[in-house]
This record gives sequence, C-alpha cells and structure tokens, in this order.
Amino acid sequence: MFNHIMAPVDLNAVDKLSRALDATADAAKHYGAKVTYVSASNTVPTAVAHTPEEFKKKLAAFASDQADKHGIETDSHPLIMHDQRADLDHALVEAAKTLDADLIVMASHDPNFFDHFWASNGGAVARDSHASVMLVRGK
Repeated sequence: MFNHIMAPVDLNAVDKLSRALDATADAAKHYGAKVTYVSASNTVPTAVAHTPEEFKKKLAAFASDQADKHGIETDSHPLIMHDQRADLDHALVEAAKTLDADLIVMASHDPNFFDHFWASNGGAVARDSHASVMLVRGK
C-alpha cells in the first residue's frame, strides 16, 4: 500500500517525537517501505548546527540511527532555507513530491486557540499534499 514514507523531524526536539518516530518505523516495517527523514534548517547557525553542511551530516546520522534502531531502510533529505518559518509548509509538500513519498508521518500538537489563526504544519501539509498524511499526537 505504501512504498516510501516521508517523516519530517525537528532535530532540535527529537525528544518530543518518540510516538511519531515509532509510528513511522511500524508503518515502514508493516509495508516494507523506505523512510526518508526530512528536516529543515536556516542558512545561518542554529542550535542544531553551525553550517548547512553540519546540519546535513547530523540529519544523515539521525536517519542511520533510526535504521539501526528499527531495522528499516532510511535516507535523509535536508531542507536548507532562508526563512524556515515562512517556507516550511510549502517546502515539505515539495519534498514529498520530489521524493515521490506516498505517506507522510508527522508529529503534531493538540489543537489550541491559536490554530484558528495559524494552522499547524501538519494541517497545512495534509491540506496541500497529494500523499496520505498521518498526524501523530505526542501523548
């Protein structure tokens, strides 16, 4: 049913992604699908990495660790952008197209008042992507 899963991750908040990461690995095992972990960074230094090259290496290492931990096939796809906050939703939808992903598994927060004004990344990706989208709450 699914051949390629795209899993957006925030390398600065991996500790909050355990349910989404487990759901991703479970789906990959169930369907025999490859997982590509996608993460975004700015062109300037961040808390995760000082340079885009360092960020790419950290994301690749994360994907490799997930492969070893769960026994799944993984890859990484870094998104380096000037304005991560403004461009992230569109960049994730485009990454899914580029990767030919047929399932996107994303961590999501519980809805709150502010979601009426600013949609969550998961909601925007689900609205705009042609891939199936699974949003996984943290609890």
